[in-house]
Amino acid sequence: MIKAGAIDKGTFLLIKEDPYVVVEREFVNPGKGAAFVRLKLKNLRTGQVLRPSMKTQDNVEEIQVTDKSCQYLYNDGESLHFMDTDTFEQFEVPVASFEDKVLFMKDGQSYKVVVWENEPLDIKLPLKEIYVITEAEEAIKGDTVTGATKTVTVETGLTVKVPIFIKQGEKILVNTETREYVERVNT
Repeated sequence: MIKAGAIDKGTFLLIKEDPYVVVEREFVNPGKGAAFVRLKLKNLRTGQVLRPSMKTQDNVEEIQVTDKSCQYLYNDGESLHFMDTDTFEQFEVPVASFEDKVLFMKDGQSYKVVVWENEPLDIKLPLKEIYVITEAEEAIKGDTVTGATKTVTVETGLTVKVPIFIKQGEKILVNTETREYVERVNT
């Protein structure tokens, strides 16, 4: 059990027999009354989002999860296929469970898979990742308004807004949480 006031972003909780992860946490201390926390929780099985408010002294059941180092093998359209890098066992998880992460994942790359009671709950992506641009429209001459951007597609199918000087075949650094362009990578 954990007190609601001690919950942080990224904490895993068990609510009504379902595992949830804390996506956002806000501590509120009103002028009158007891302090409380507003949480945004994501159900790791269904993707459902809850936004409960709890008194800081309320108890919530915290679950212990483990991180497995796994290599992402491929996506067959219905399942993501992984291999545990310690035991070399292969397993699969439904694409629907990780739709928000699929476009950031590269075949052959290693990721941490969060597991609870032998059930993969989450995939930890690096905060920033390098991608190769596979499709980019050409910049129009004279289109140089400050901050002008265009949409490009990277190797995984992810679309990102980038400055107009970025060309097809170049590498860019993308923030995987915000889905935003960070910088061009020269390698």
